[in-house]
Amino acid sequence: MKDPMRNSLVIGVGVGVVVIAALVASIFYIQRGAHIEVKGRVLKVRTAPLDEHSSAAVVDFRFTNPANYPFMVRSVTVILEDGAGAQSEGLTVADSDMGRLFDAVPLLGQKYNPTLIAREKIASHESEDRMVAARFEVPDDRLEARKRLVLRIEEVDGAVSEISEK
Repeated sequence: MKDPMRNSLVIGVGVGVVVIAALVASIFYIQRGAHIEVKGRVLKVRTAPLDEHSSAAVVDFRFTNPANYPFMVRSVTVILEDGAGAQSEGLTVADSDMGRLFDAVPLLGQKYNPTLIAREKIASHESEDRMVAARFEVPDDRLEARKRLVLRIEEVDGAVSEISEK
């Protein structure tokens, strides 16, 4: 014979678990646009030698700010990851020097997109194509043999987003 008290307890616990799960799910749903980050993908990477010991990489990428808040860029860096997994940070080319870089190194082609620069505000739910260039103290053949390039975009409040080449 089944105990009616035990069945009531099991039903009560089950209802309580469902109510708590629904409450937690609703909190996550409400907060879905509160995480500050940018997401994106690398569209194209162009490299060229600068001299026998250094080279330049130009990265064209598309990104989106999925948050409900604007993303204010503090810094943009390009990181080279070689085949062994070692990482080295490139020296980011300033937007004011970008024209001189493309004039001096015709192998890089032309500038297709605006440069993503510090203090730039990315509106919520906005998607854009941008570019960034960096100098690496490695020969061009080592830059070409890379495992991947990673764009690290830091927000003024400390959030860090990374967009990887592969």
